[in-house]
Amino acid sequence: MDAGVCGGGAVAPVVREVRVDGPAQAAPAQEQCGRSAADADFARVRAVADAICYEGYLLYPYRRSSPKNRVRWQFGVLVPRVWAEAHLTEQPGVSGAAESWYQQTECLFEAVPDAVLRVRVRYLQAQRKTAERRTGAGDGWEAVETLDVDGALHLTFDEAVPRETDLEVPLTELLAGERTYPVGAPGGLETAPLTSAGGTVGRIVRRRHPVRARTTLRAERLDGPEGTYRLTVRTENTDDAPSPEASREVALSHALLATHTLLGGDRPRFCSLIDPPDWAATHTRACRNVRTFPVLAGEEGTARTMFSSPILLGDHPQVAPESPGDLHDAAEIDEILSLRTLLLTDEEKREARATDPRAAAILDRVENMPQEIFAQLHGAMRSPGPAQPLQLARPPRPAQHERAEPSDAPSAAPSAGPAAGERIPWWREGGDEGLSPSTDRVPIDGVEVARGHRVRLCPRGRGADAQDMFLVGRTARVEGVFHDVDGSVHLAVSVEDDPAAELNAWYGRFCYFRPDEVQPLVGAGTASPDEERSDGCHRTVEA
Repeated sequence: MDAGVCGGGAVAPVVREVRVDGPAQAAPAQEQCGRSAADADFARVRAVADAICYEGYLLYPYRRSSPKNRVRWQFGVLVPRVWAEAHLTEQPGVSGAAESWYQQTECLFEAVPDAVLRVRVRYLQAQRKTAERRTGAGDGWEAVETLDVDGALHLTFDEAVPRETDLEVPLTELLAGERTYPVGAPGGLETAPLTSAGGTVGRIVRRRHPVRARTTLRAERLDGPEGTYRLTVRTENTDDAPSPEASREVALSHALLATHTLLGGDRPRFCSLIDPPDWAATHTRACRNVRTFPVLAGEEGTARTMFSSPILLGDHPQVAPESPGDLHDAAEIDEILSLRTLLLTDEEKREARATDPRAAAILDRVENMPQEIFAQLHGAMRSPGPAQPLQLARPPRPAQHERAEPSDAPSAAPSAGPAAGERIPWWREGGDEGLSPSTDRVPIDGVEVARGHRVRLCPRGRGADAQDMFLVGRTARVEGVFHDVDGSVHLAVSVEDDPAAELNAWYGRFCYFRPDEVQPLVGAGTASPDEERSDGCHRTVEA
C-alpha cells in the first residue's frame, strides 16, 4: 500500500480505519460527536451507494456463460496510469472512456472555520476465484473452468471485495495546503478445500493483487459570502503494474472498480451543483468534475452529505422502500426481473449459484419472497395530491358573430364535483377535461407558445438527460403542450434539422422540454399542422 503523504508526521492508517491528520490521539468529545453524525449520515445513503457500487456487477440471468457477464466492470474503473495512457483516450466528459487512472470531484460548501471534513472513498477490489482439481496422489493442482464435486458445481469466475477508507481532516488544515492519503488495499490469497468421500479432490483459490492508490484533498475559500469554500477530492491509481502490453483483464486486477466518494463531516452544508443557490451559480460552473457526478444525498431538504457517483444521478437519490434487495441492474423493473429469475430452469439456477455468492443470494431471496412483498413490487403511489397547476393562457375566444347553435337537449343537473375554479385531481373521472395538447398555450417570455411555434432549445446545463447537451441552441417546432399528473407542463418538440423528424412525428415520438428550457423565436409565428418543410416534404402531426 502506498506510503502517502499525510502531513504533520502522521502514520498512514489502514483501510476502513478513520484517518486523522496528525499523531494518533484520543478525539475530543466535539470531534467524536461530529464523527458519529457523519457516520449516521453516511449510513443513510449506504443503500444508494451500494447499488451504485454493484451496478452491473452481475446481470440476469446471473450465469457465467451469459454473454452479458463476460465483459465486466463498466463504471468508476481506475486502472494503473501507465496502462491507461497506453490504451485510453483522455475524454473526461460524460461520453469519455469507461476506464481512467484518476477521478476528480469538486463541490461547494458552507462551513464554520473550525469544521471537520470527512471523506469516505469506496471501491471494489478484483478477486479471481479459480477452481482447481487435484492431480495424482501428491500436492499437484490443475486449474479448471468447471469442477463437479458430488453434484456441487464450482466455477472459475471473477469476484470483487468491497473496500472503503475514511479520511478526516479539519478545514483549517486543508486551507493551509492539500493533504494526500493512501487508500489502496493489500493483496491476498485464500484457499478452501473441496472434499468428497475419498478425501480432498479439489479446492477453490481466491487471489487478489494489491491495489495502490491515493486520495488528495484540497479546500479553498471562495470570493462570495463569508464561510463558503470549494472542496476538491482527487483519487488516483498509483500502481506501476502491469506493463502497457497487458490485457484489460490483467489491468483490472490492479484497478479500483466502481470507485465513488461520500463527503460529509462536522457542520458543513453542501450546495447542489444541479440547482445551486444564486451566490454559487458562477462558482458551480467553475467546478471541474472528471468522471464523477456529485449530488446531494440523504433525506430530501438536507445538505449534510454529498455523494460523488460515477453514474449520473439527481439530488437526493433513494432506493424504493418496496425493493427487497439489489438485483445489480437498476435499468430493469424489480418485479419483472424477479419473475424472470424465478422462471430460470433448474440447470440455469445451478450454474448461477456456482457463478457467484451474490447470484446465489438473489436466487434465495426471489425463491423465498413472500407474496405480499411481490405485491409491493407491482407499483406504489407516492403522493396522490396534485401540485399547483401552471396557469395557461386561454385559447382565443370565437368572434362575436360565431354563435353556438341552440340545443334541444335538457340542461345538465348541477354537479356535485369541485367548486368553480378548482381543478379535478388527475385520478378522478374528468380530471383531464379541458386539456388539449394541440390547442393549449403556455406563456414563455411574454409569448403565448402553442403548437406550431418555433423555439430555440436551451436545456439546463446539469439536467438529468445527458443527450440534452447535443440539442443546445438547436431550433425546434412545438408539437403540443402536455400536462403531467403532478401539475407540471412540458412542450413536445421536433428538432427542425433532424432528418428523422417526420418519421418520429408520425409515430408520436418527440423531445420534451420544460417551458424554462426553450426560448420563443420572436416573429416566427405559428405554422399549420400540415405544412411543407424546407426540404420539400410535408409533415402532418396528430396530437
